[in-house]
Amino acid sequence: MSTKLRLGMVGGGQGAFIGAVHRIAARIDDEYELVCGAFSSDPEKSKLSGAQLGIPASRTYGSYQEMYENELLLPEAERVQVISIVTPNHVHFGPAKMAMESGFSVILDKPIAFSLAEALELKKISGHTGKRLALTHTYTGYPMVKEARQLVASGKLGEIRKVYAEYPQGWLSTFEEGGTNKQASWRTDPSQSGIAGAMGDIGTHAFNLAEYVTGLQVARLCADINIVVAGRKLDDDGTAMLKFNNGASGVLFATQVAAGEENNVKIRVYGEKGGLEWQQSDANTLVVKSLTGPAEIYRTGGKYLGSFATHNTRTPGGHPEGYLEAFANIYRNFALTVRADLDHERPAPECLDFPGIEEGIRGMAFIERVIESGKSDNKWIDLKIE
Repeated sequence: MSTKLRLGMVGGGQGAFIGAVHRIAARIDDEYELVCGAFSSDPEKSKLSGAQLGIPASRTYGSYQEMYENELLLPEAERVQVISIVTPNHVHFGPAKMAMESGFSVILDKPIAFSLAEALELKKISGHTGKRLALTHTYTGYPMVKEARQLVASGKLGEIRKVYAEYPQGWLSTFEEGGTNKQASWRTDPSQSGIAGAMGDIGTHAFNLAEYVTGLQVARLCADINIVVAGRKLDDDGTAMLKFNNGASGVLFATQVAAGEENNVKIRVYGEKGGLEWQQSDANTLVVKSLTGPAEIYRTGGKYLGSFATHNTRTPGGHPEGYLEAFANIYRNFALTVRADLDHERPAPECLDFPGIEEGIRGMAFIERVIESGKSDNKWIDLKIE
């Protein structure tokens, strides 16, 4: 197929931060064309948002249900193919479920759902319908994160022994949810965000990064969960000790009350023969350490890098590739995979390298278990998925 995939969007209208990020990511590689949307639960706001984006009034809808139903009435060559869902957490499951049942593939902002039970239900629906789902765990899209994963998988570090994953933010160091800050209001509201605050919002990114880079799974955890700012309803700070399925141990912390911090998500992994370190503030650099030799500096764009890092690099060495490009890598790899499906071809491994339903399920299990541990006197809890 040579034409762009036809993209529809649920949410992401006027005033929505992440909707614009998704649209930029979809445009970077020209793999998609935004053709329709239900951009707000307010039909009038959706209409205004659609007009701003150049979407015809006939394909700007007042609800996702209306969008799916009307798009299915269009000829197959015109109707939407992929749905991007960029709503608050409590409006993930319904639009994703109906999209796949309607025959559309889905790109979904994380977390995958409002609960582990909903995530497991989406897996069943994907299996029944054959429709794919990508989850925007953005940080796995960075070329040097992909290089880190390949290095660990190659055995360069030996058996993994220790993992540190962290995500410090400072934007909720004061009580922001009482005013006009829309992002603070819904992210700290249990009815929209779910049972977790910082651990659900950014802790899941650190958790996903730890499992992605190491190729391991967290088997048990022990958590300390805090509400630091008075009057807040959900956690804004937390730390978890981790035990991985190979016996390695780890520490994860996520906080939104680290005053002065921005979004410097960071991971360190240590094995029997060496270690590695990556952080978003210097995203083009991967530090690889050896037990018996000097540390090495790997850089995005280097000719010595593996196929996964190379596949996800757009610019010559020395040109920074950042958050938007990492986000776009998920969109592009998903597009290449969907195109291969439509052409009845097998996607290349590099194209299949995007977070999906399994990562979403594990993220929801992490959220539920880390909050359970934080509230329990029996601190060590198995990360079971039932």
